[in-house]
Amino acid sequence: MDNIKIIVAGPRGRMGSEALRLIERTEHFELVAAVDIKFAGKRVSDIEGLPKFDAPVYDDIEQCFQEVHADVLIDLTTPEVGKKHTELAVEYGVRPVVGTTGFNENELEALRKRAEEKGIGVIIAPNFAVGAILMMKFAQMAAKYFPDVEIIEQHHDQKLDAPSGTAIKTAEMIQKVRESKGQGHPDEQETIVGSRGGNMDGMRIHSVRLPGLVAHQEVLFGGEGQTLTIRHDSINRVSFMSGVQLAVETVMKLDLLVYGLENIME
Repeated sequence: MDNIKIIVAGPRGRMGSEALRLIERTEHFELVAAVDIKFAGKRVSDIEGLPKFDAPVYDDIEQCFQEVHADVLIDLTTPEVGKKHTELAVEYGVRPVVGTTGFNENELEALRKRAEEKGIGVIIAPNFAVGAILMMKFAQMAAKYFPDVEIIEQHHDQKLDAPSGTAIKTAEMIQKVRESKGQGHPDEQETIVGSRGGNMDGMRIHSVRLPGLVAHQEVLFGGEGQTLTIRHDSINRVSFMSGVQLAVETVMKLDLLVYGLENIME
């Protein structure tokens, strides 16, 4: 197998640094550059705490694409930065594997169209943990029989978006098998605004942000005389790397956009 040449955006982040370690231990992965706002002109090996790669660091991703030949961009930055990086990657023929969330339907559709025009693969995954994907699939199965459902997602207090992309994706998957309905008493009133969480097609989504958490979600179903809880916990960020590896290897074979890791899992 030929080496897959990879650029990592956000190498100092908790996910980005873990992606570098994935590349370091994966024989057919090769880091060719990193994108970081603070260390332009340096080498990855110059950044304290990161693996000793000789790859150059850029602060301008467009310059990086112009000067470095790469197959795949792994972007694990913020939603706004991730959108810009993904669009530019497609224009330069680099296949994006994106772990940031925040794309709306119009943006996804425009990106899908452009990827097909260029004939290159794009994978956008709200969650790279295989267990989390199974949790979403199991929740979708359960929703056929339990239409009353609430989602509680818990993340570290540095997460910028709420609810999480995983919670939104879970609700979207449930929507496909569940008729829209309101939940709770029709006359209920929130004495503190937001107490019942966000409302998506009648489902309630609650976001918890606390230090010490990584990424956790439970989907609660209620029925006559019974409840069902489906829960997934990521204890550390290594849990996401098997999904990142699968996405990098799969995106090389695609010529279209895939949203959600569940669509490439057998």
